[in-house]
Amino acid sequence: MHVDTLWSNVHLITLDGEGLGVIRDGVLACADGRIVHVGAAGSDAHLQPTTRIDGEGRWISPGLIDCHTHLVYAGNRANEFEQRLQGVSYAEIARAGGGIVSTVRATRAATPEQLASESRPRLLAMRAEGVTTIEIKSGYGLTLPDERKQLQVARALGEECRVNVVTTFLGAHAVPPGREAQEYTDEVCNVMIPAIAAEGLAEAVDVFCENIAFSPAQARQVFEAARANGLSVKIHAEQLSNQHGAELAARFGALSADHIEHLDDAGIAAMAAAGTVAVLLPGAFYFTRDTTLPPIAALRAAGVPLALATDSNPGTSPLTSPLLAMNMGATLFRLTVDECIAGFTREAARALGHGERIGRLAVGMDCDLAIWDIDAPADLVYRIGFNPLHARVVRGQPDLPASWSNT
Repeated sequence: MHVDTLWSNVHLITLDGEGLGVIRDGVLACADGRIVHVGAAGSDAHLQPTTRIDGEGRWISPGLIDCHTHLVYAGNRANEFEQRLQGVSYAEIARAGGGIVSTVRATRAATPEQLASESRPRLLAMRAEGVTTIEIKSGYGLTLPDERKQLQVARALGEECRVNVVTTFLGAHAVPPGREAQEYTDEVCNVMIPAIAAEGLAEAVDVFCENIAFSPAQARQVFEAARANGLSVKIHAEQLSNQHGAELAARFGALSADHIEHLDDAGIAAMAAAGTVAVLLPGAFYFTRDTTLPPIAALRAAGVPLALATDSNPGTSPLTSPLLAMNMGATLFRLTVDECIAGFTREAARALGHGERIGRLAVGMDCDLAIWDIDAPADLVYRIGFNPLHARVVRGQPDLPASWSNT
């Protein structure tokens, strides 16, 4: 059987099935951008590779997937960081006209070229740590032209940087200054969502359901509009208070409910029944100095899938390191090593609705890989400020260092 590339002398973190699915001394092959063989050394005798790569004992995992980011924006909010250090809360900053709205002003003023220029370094930082797929939300435009601009820049940066970008429309991120919440919600539902769907600019619709943002009734309206236009739904839920948003989202078959520090038992049960993924965001928990932990033990007990993400954004999580986010997930939320790695691969793919295509090393999956100079999988979670990435592979095309032997 002809294959394009075969990696041998490698250890595989397949994430196929339960746990990490480790294969020590394994082989992996791809053809036409997809994985066609995964197995132990010696299982590849029937394969005829165009390129054979000696992995020199390195580890291969699925490419990392960051399933919750707000990566495309202009400006920064370092001044708000200083305010929080002086004791001002996130909610107080938002009510005073800061927070999301301050980033909206800067993003609206930026040209697409300026927006790309400011956002590109953040995406490259993610790529440098093995990210092959990233979700990027809009939500800093809050008008149809500016939301469109964000999504278009996100897609263009993905193509330029060889990172698969999954776009999410988050028009219901904040109520624009001078607008009434219900009036703006109507515009999101009746104008923006149909246009974004018709133009194919997003796969899903998100909403920030919180007492400083959109009510559960307004979130329901957003979900109904998304579904009517053929888009999946997600939610920012229970970050600052329990609005029962996760329970509502689960009733709409939401891909994920994100943050969820204040999630209750009813929300957990609804998510478990719907298969809605819990996306945990330790960067925001850390940066805002939150003290309410997500109900990890109850989520585990209910069988709710657990994903991790950076929540990269200018106000509450200016984080572009998935490896640090894994460490935070372990140290702050007491996730296991297996949960942290799965959270940035298999479960992150599920949170994006792409679990059949990415996030595992299995036959038929896209050949998106991260290749690591580590002694064991735990090194990805244990080390701080350490980037052991050796190479990335996107749809079978490697970024190979010259030191690799190709025969």
